[in-house]
Amino acid sequence: MSRILGIDYGERRIGLAISDPLGIIALSLPTLDTKKVKDVFEEIKTIVKEKDVEKIVLGLPRNMDGTIGEKGEKVKEFASKLKEKIDKEIDFWDERLTSVESLKILREEKRKIKREKKIVDQISAVLILQGYLDNLAYK
Repeated sequence: MSRILGIDYGERRIGLAISDPLGIIALSLPTLDTKKVKDVFEEIKTIVKEKDVEKIVLGLPRNMDGTIGEKGEKVKEFASKLKEKIDKEIDFWDERLTSVESLKILREEKRKIKREKKIVDQISAVLILQGYLDNLAYK
């Protein structure tokens, strides 16, 4: 079975997660630092090819009332560019409060958050993808 790639898009960092082949568990991948990577789309394309990804799930930030704000519009722009480069289905997943939950997880582990921003993005990507996978399992 092919895998699903989860993405937590940010202008500075892009958190990534990949499903196991059965689509049950989300596992973290290294965060892409947009300042250090020449072409994030090529990096993602490489991951898609190497990991046999069939679908991409992109976290879509929404306001608490469910509307899509400025950050959500930036994610949609990123998705459009990604779709031009990679011919895979892209689904959106409501990512409200995933960063808050990620920070809570780090605090519980007593990790220094300022030095762990990449980890926050990884955890957020895992939470986005795991929520999506759990939803698929209950359909």
